[in-house]
Amino acid sequence: MEQHEQERFDQLYAQHLQALTLQGKRGKTIDGYARAVRRIAGFFNRCPDNLTAADLKTYFAWMVENYSWSSVKVDLWGLSFFFRQVLGQPMEWVEIIKPPNSRSLPDIPTREEVQRLINSVYRLRYRVYFFALYSMGLRLGEGLGLEIGDIDAAHQRVHVRQGKGGKDRYVPLPDATLQHLRRFWSSHRHPRLLFPNGNGNEASVRTATSPMDRGGVQAAIKAARISCGIHKHLTVHSLRHAYATHLLELGVDLRSIQVVLGHQKPETTARYAHLTEVNRQQARDRIEDLVAGFALRWEEI
Repeated sequence: MEQHEQERFDQLYAQHLQALTLQGKRGKTIDGYARAVRRIAGFFNRCPDNLTAADLKTYFAWMVENYSWSSVKVDLWGLSFFFRQVLGQPMEWVEIIKPPNSRSLPDIPTREEVQRLINSVYRLRYRVYFFALYSMGLRLGEGLGLEIGDIDAAHQRVHVRQGKGGKDRYVPLPDATLQHLRRFWSSHRHPRLLFPNGNGNEASVRTATSPMDRGGVQAAIKAARISCGIHKHLTVHSLRHAYATHLLELGVDLRSIQVVLGHQKPETTARYAHLTEVNRQQARDRIEDLVAGFALRWEEI
């Protein structure tokens, strides 16, 4: 990019970041929308403030060819924001882009497979972390962000802070999960974090300023899946899917599961009804049943 183009881009990019911040966009949204502007600038090797409709169609044809539809949609939203809020121009032409409406159902491990999967994880810290995700239906980032003060043992609940959409919620805390978290915390005694970064010696873990690495937990679940011979396509998020599905199998109603998972729309939770037969019963007792017989292996490998 020529110098005058780069200078103009830097100025507009700064305005873009400022507009995203002023509108209260979440960190992941800011990252995605900012990446969209950087990517299209790199594609054309110039500041994207004077692109024609033909240029934009060329760019998105390349996106559809090389990226997933989820990435295409993030770039679409990010550039639309850039045009409206920074350039003051509409992007009506984008209506030509129609992502497919198909939605595939995720692979769901059985309760036996979940136990086998978690106990095949090599490191204890990941083992306890995955059990916490499964037993409380947490997202990857929600589990990593857990702090000592979020555990309310007296009321048997956990305060999940800044979940998806920036929303807080409480989730039931099974007794087995509480005992495992207490035992694991006693092994590192970090003053704030439940799952501190495990790199380095014992002293560095206790003084870590950040939780475990996202890439590390994703690699751990993949290695465990291969190790125990499960051929389903399972990720960290599969534990959350399994939690919801297994609760349905135990008779918990969809509304209770919606609240625990933090779904804004009931339709999001209702998709689990396609995976199992359900009967209505009390949620808390069933959540206790879900993990009561789970034998977590504690020996280091």
